[in-house]
Amino acid sequence: MGKSLNEYAQTSLKEYIEKIENNLNADVLVYYGPFVEGLQNSFARIVEELASDPNKKSSIFIVLTTTGGSAEVVERYVNILRHHYDEVNFIVPDYAYSAGTIFCMSGDNIYMDYLCILGPIDPQVINKDGKFVPALGYLDKINDLLEKARDGSISDSEFLILRDFDLAELRGYEQAKDLTIALLKKWLVKYKFKNWTVHRTNSSLIGTVVTENQKEKRATEIADDLSNNNKWKSHARPINIHDLKELKLEIEDYSNKTELRDLIRDYYELMDDYVRINQTKIFINTRNFI
Repeated sequence: MGKSLNEYAQTSLKEYIEKIENNLNADVLVYYGPFVEGLQNSFARIVEELASDPNKKSSIFIVLTTTGGSAEVVERYVNILRHHYDEVNFIVPDYAYSAGTIFCMSGDNIYMDYLCILGPIDPQVINKDGKFVPALGYLDKINDLLEKARDGSISDSEFLILRDFDLAELRGYEQAKDLTIALLKKWLVKYKFKNWTVHRTNSSLIGTVVTENQKEKRATEIADDLSNNNKWKSHARPINIHDLKELKLEIEDYSNKTELRDLIRDYYELMDDYVRINQTKIFINTRNFI
């Protein structure tokens, strides 16, 4: 009996992964979808299987496409990956928003081309109705209403919104914001900046040793910029390579690496078709797992 179209697609996806692995000389794991509670153990088993393979490499590339989700889940994923791999890199073939941006900041390197985008680090939290909502948007609105209340310009309807807002829920949004900024700063210093030892761009500092305090200062600046909701205006605002370089964040641009770029795009187009046809919300793929 012949193979189904799904089986052909699965075989092709694995073959593409192996080609990307050969190009990068690293293991590859694809993650498509939001970060939600309940998948941590499954994610760990998939990584463990890949890491126990006789052909395992010392580094891994995460090919990431996500609208975001829980920062706590991302933290668990980072701990799992760092337990098994000395080096963790990220490839963004299309977009990685919010918690996806935070996840990328835990990498030693971030690979993007001119089409690819990250997003502001606006953590998503579950509200009292059980829906994911962007925390920074809610905090900004509450702060706006508080400012109106202080200067006496608040309307009756706005006052009712402010009065009825759940303080425990608001505290949860504040904690989510604090966590995302803390994680981003920690991971930038520990991983992304670990090989940043000498200043290369600041004319007054070129050639001098980069101190721990300078790494922490740069990480704080990047975290503050990426979490500035007034700057980016939207949870889904695209931040491209040019924007990231303006934030002094080093990105590996594979736009002109023709072989790698074509492999990533061909894989992504097939994978995107596969998940849409199968209505898959979360898709994880390695050479051993689909």
